[in-house]
Amino acid sequence: MIKRKGSEILADELGLNGVELVYHVPGESFLSVLDALACRHPEIRTVTCRHENGAAQMAEAHGKLTGRPGIAFVTRSPGATNAVNGVHTAYQDSSPMILVVGQVKRGLMEREAFMSYDFRTMFAPMAKWVAQIDDPRRIPEFIQRAYHTAMTGRMGPVVLVVPEDVLEEECVVAEGKPYTRASVGMPSPADMEKVRAMLSVAERPIVIVGGSGWTEQARDDIQRFAQNCRVPVVTTFRRRDIIDHRLECYAGEIGIGANPALLSHIKDTDLVIMVNDALSDVNTIGAGYMEGFTLFDIPVPKQKFIHVTGSLEELNRVFQVDLAILADNDAFAASLAALPPADSAARTEWSRRLRQTFERETAPGSCPGPIDLPNVMKWLRERLPDDAIVTNGVGAYATWSQRYFAHYRLHTQLGPISGSMGYSLPAAISAKLLYPGRTVVNFVGDGCYQMCGEELATAVQYGANVIIVLFNNNMYGTIRIHEENKLDGRANGTNLVNPDFCMLAKAYGAHAERVEKTEDFAPAFERAIGSGKPALIELALDPEAIHTRYSLSDLRRRRSERA
Repeated sequence: MIKRKGSEILADELGLNGVELVYHVPGESFLSVLDALACRHPEIRTVTCRHENGAAQMAEAHGKLTGRPGIAFVTRSPGATNAVNGVHTAYQDSSPMILVVGQVKRGLMEREAFMSYDFRTMFAPMAKWVAQIDDPRRIPEFIQRAYHTAMTGRMGPVVLVVPEDVLEEECVVAEGKPYTRASVGMPSPADMEKVRAMLSVAERPIVIVGGSGWTEQARDDIQRFAQNCRVPVVTTFRRRDIIDHRLECYAGEIGIGANPALLSHIKDTDLVIMVNDALSDVNTIGAGYMEGFTLFDIPVPKQKFIHVTGSLEELNRVFQVDLAILADNDAFAASLAALPPADSAARTEWSRRLRQTFERETAPGSCPGPIDLPNVMKWLRERLPDDAIVTNGVGAYATWSQRYFAHYRLHTQLGPISGSMGYSLPAAISAKLLYPGRTVVNFVGDGCYQMCGEELATAVQYGANVIIVLFNNNMYGTIRIHEENKLDGRANGTNLVNPDFCMLAKAYGAHAERVEKTEDFAPAFERAIGSGKPALIELALDPEAIHTRYSLSDLRRRRSERA
């Protein structure tokens, strides 16, 4: 063993654990790590972002896509405070991520030094673990624990704070070992017998799948079980890519903006099997736009209920279920697929009804204005390869892709369950850097885009040729809906005066076009693909097309009827 600087030890530990990409905004507190990565591990690409929120969201998307922690580096305040949004997204979306925060030197701690802060306190409520490394000899220990913490149980973010002088100090320390994910294990034979018995008498069962860390094998097992036993499968909010939408067993998505007809079916079930996700606010919206914890009765659902997760703290947290199983997702899915096929006339009819509800929901419907968004989504689905990755941010505009764009392959959707605007472009860039051979399309609203648009410069710099489809209706759409419903239509803060998005994109070096009618979209998209660089297609939308389920005029008519 030889002496190494703390920065070299940290770089070596990242290399040991197979890191491919590091997202960052450079700061003086960790410049030595960037240098160590360049000199000792040139195989690790470092991506210089334009804002710490972008860097953190790219790391979150990396974790969501790969199931391995995304790595981001930011400097001390305000770098760390800018990254908070990405850490919160990783926490609520259960995405493995490690954020390394450069800190002032140890001798300046507790003196309110320039740009210093107690990051352990700041990040504590939104991370699985926050720690400060005050001794370079402990870097291998902390990195190993960070990986295990981020990956164990319900996955999520870890924040490591490293003072600048710790990175400069030399010491002798042995390397750690590459992390291996610890498993909570198989469901017990007794539990699986209870599952079989409950299924055998159920006439209207349903499986709800969600959460992070899905593998192709677990997906195949769930799909095989659902088809063999005639059980409809529903995905949780923004986890629509877990099930192939072409399969007869797929019945749709719950969460914000879910199909009311599907929610009605779920309330009529006699058995629910919830797999690999929490019974959270968003996953239990039963009616309206944001009425969480109403899909099932509290504290005891009226349906027979099986809840399976790898996280002990999620079981019986709000809802008291009939059977709570702590098990690894792959192991439970395999056990479920091994159950003998089961069918009945009642169950066949039940499954058929739910599939018909899904097909009616996704058949192209009406859309105000000269751009027919349902058929734009239909054309895109037919045009794009099965493995194309689609990202979206937050806003009423996202209901169009959520409803009408189908997913066929696992890990083809990136969207923030946390409700974080400014997510979708950084996520798209991360996806394209990870998988340069795959098509990546970013759906984003005009308000959402302006919270992350500077990252287009990152895309241009690194050749991440994403296709941005920008929904421009000159408003914060979701909040306008609330204004229409709650303020008698008084728009106090949602009107937007936007820049010329095409001119702005071209200034960054991207291809850009504006589309004002449906028939112009397909040629514009082909030119964007053929441009060989990041591209932006601005859709000039009629403000009436605010949501898939209603127009602005519909909202106002309902309001007048209530009055």
